[in-house]
Amino acid sequence: MHKVVIVGRPNVGKSSLFNRLLRKRSAVVADTPGVTRDLKEGIVETETGRFLLVDTGGLWSGDRWEEKIQKKVDQALEDAELVLFAVDGRSDLTPQDLEVAEYLRKKGKPVLLVATKVDDPKHEHYLGHLYALGFGEPVPTSSEHNRGFDDLVEAIWARLPVRAEESEPEVEGIRLALVGRPNAGKSSLLNAILGEERVIVSEEPGTTRDAIDVRIDLGGQRFILVDTAGIRKRPETLVEDLAIRRSLRSIEEADVVLLVVDPFQVGDRELKLANHALEKGKPVLLVITKWDLVPKEEAQAVRKELGLKLAHLAHLPRIYTSAVSRRNLERIFPEAQRLYELNHTRIGTGELNRHLALWTQRVQMPNFKGKPLKILYATQPEVAPPTFVFFVNHPEFVTRAFENYLKNRIGEELGLKEVPFRLVFRARRED
Repeated sequence: MHKVVIVGRPNVGKSSLFNRLLRKRSAVVADTPGVTRDLKEGIVETETGRFLLVDTGGLWSGDRWEEKIQKKVDQALEDAELVLFAVDGRSDLTPQDLEVAEYLRKKGKPVLLVATKVDDPKHEHYLGHLYALGFGEPVPTSSEHNRGFDDLVEAIWARLPVRAEESEPEVEGIRLALVGRPNAGKSSLLNAILGEERVIVSEEPGTTRDAIDVRIDLGGQRFILVDTAGIRKRPETLVEDLAIRRSLRSIEEADVVLLVVDPFQVGDRELKLANHALEKGKPVLLVITKWDLVPKEEAQAVRKELGLKLAHLAHLPRIYTSAVSRRNLERIFPEAQRLYELNHTRIGTGELNRHLALWTQRVQMPNFKGKPLKILYATQPEVAPPTFVFFVNHPEFVTRAFENYLKNRIGEELGLKEVPFRLVFRARRED
């Protein structure tokens, strides 16, 4: 697939450009410089074809992230076929713009100059100074007003090398969202899995500010790992608030949620995150990190304490891992795939009703004023999460105790206790 990389100094609108080309709010956008620090990828679908688009952190940021951001941009440009050099079309060129231009000349990659924030057509007459960068005529765009993007896409395809069309559509893969509190070890875990520093890691909580997608192929199965910003109880800045909202959206977009748990910091936040995922119908795999820091003689006691703190999540599978020693990292993907397949389980109507007949024989059915609840039949119309619809004579007769009884039976006897599933009761006449 073609690879196109967006490059520029901080706060010129790279992430807004990225979102517009993808036609969705994927990257966190704010007026604060330096929001994006890691590489963020997305696939752009156009009438001509598709290409991989990469958003990068602002070069020559002048802060302590500058060196690490440049290494990430270097990495992104290694196999790039085109660079979108983003500059602010409403401001004068800065020394940083000139530095980025010189940097790109040394890289020797094809460059398309993109003027951002050109909200009004009359502003296009004032872009002459951008020719000084040495990359020809700029393409004027406005992410806020969605201007110029048809011309930009056309210009991108005009500069990409011609290649044969891909014979098979690309498989999206199983989407895994890494979520947890700040500094739980999500980014370290991702880097350890990949064997490289794909995302910037720091002891400072809140280093990751956006959801970062990474595609991995293992044994013919594609996975998309999404590293997210740590979710704290009260965000301290607007950027952090936006990042947390993006993390919560990543849960809703995931196929499986990997809840990363620091064994030394466990509390209500982990329970709330797990419950949020389960309410959205997402299976949850508990990934206990930093296990290398737990002394062997204390491991059993720590496991017991974790069990008590996460008692409400006792039915969820868990893996004890370490990014440092690489302990159990190879178990994460098979376990995630198992949960994905379990969440897509479909029970045939005949089999379901055979089980239902046995379940109703073992329990006293609820009744109201001498009239008993009758379940006429059941079916499963949906998966992810598995949804079971029970047609009954009077839905209002269904008690919480009886509903819990059915949930326990489905979980235990149909093997679905590790994934969320839903019960729906609908009225139907006794014909």
